[in-house]
Amino acid sequence: MSTTTLGTTTAPRPGTAIGRLESPLASRIRRTEQGRYTGVEATAEWAAEIHRLAAERDAVILAHNYQIPEIQDIAHHVGDSLALSRIAAGAEQSTIIFCGVHFMAETAKILAPDKTVLIPDEAAGCSLADSITAEQLAEWKSEHPDAVVVSYVNTTAAVKELTDICCTSSNAVEVVESIDPSREVLFLPDQFLGAHVRRKTGRDNVLVWAGECHVHAAINGDQLTAKSAQHPGAELFVHPECGCATSALHLATEGAVPADMVKILSTGGMVDAARASGAREVLVATEIGMIHQLRKAAPEIDFLAVNENASCPYMKMITPAALLRALVEGADEVHVDPATAEAARGSVERMIAIGNPGSGE
Repeated sequence: MSTTTLGTTTAPRPGTAIGRLESPLASRIRRTEQGRYTGVEATAEWAAEIHRLAAERDAVILAHNYQIPEIQDIAHHVGDSLALSRIAAGAEQSTIIFCGVHFMAETAKILAPDKTVLIPDEAAGCSLADSITAEQLAEWKSEHPDAVVVSYVNTTAAVKELTDICCTSSNAVEVVESIDPSREVLFLPDQFLGAHVRRKTGRDNVLVWAGECHVHAAINGDQLTAKSAQHPGAELFVHPECGCATSALHLATEGAVPADMVKILSTGGMVDAARASGAREVLVATEIGMIHQLRKAAPEIDFLAVNENASCPYMKMITPAALLRALVEGADEVHVDPATAEAARGSVERMIAIGNPGSGE
């Protein structure tokens, strides 16, 4: 596999506050033909250098729950995207390093417009956020001019700009219930979360966009049923974006799994539930990076992935080398048009005004 050496330029990158910083490890950074940053391992030397550079750049490092363990362990804060964005807004540091996917860094910039926001690899996208564009939403709105638009926080800034109220997976039901029942609701972009909202609210005037996270969609009911049969007595932690969410409720309805053992939870909700659980085993239906935080929260519990292959390739683009590069070069900076950011911020703030957004996505 051929690579390109990075870290040898001396000119500051435009748009960064303090330009390039020096690091003895920078010359090791490579970029593969596939665009991944590599060449640096997560050693004690790397960890010390990350902490030094973060202090010199006046940066706080935020890591999403789906990041690789080495990135989670080096970060100043670990959590879901909305919780981290709110931390970003209140941080005393001038620079935010957001180890996650692009829409998350955008949300941090929306809530912290005066800070420099960097994502270690700007190519880290999201299949769910990409499942609806602003142009598609504008067309959908034109077909339903009196509808209220509710967008999951897992959307781009441009989509949030056209949104009336944002929601998280933990408060989506509450947000929809706050809307006049006579008003039509356009819920986007996740079809599985939308189905969960329709089921919980009983409203048939909630129209759901047919988007999905390809990783969560691949965690299906057959996998959950088989794992549950193999591990009787295990609790089920199921993210509402998963393709198996309906199957989990079906198992509870049929009595195959006690109803109180089936929990439909956001990522942050899973951590809270892990701390409160007395179970010996827990089956986890979400991206496998989540299991690292769950094991830290409740080391006495055996957490088992429903689908061991449910790994987001975009999340895993944030490598030790990519994080080092971000700190050394001040890359990659995230920009959101001020008018877009102001409108998008309003949709997030309206969500927060309705009720506690809980633990995010």
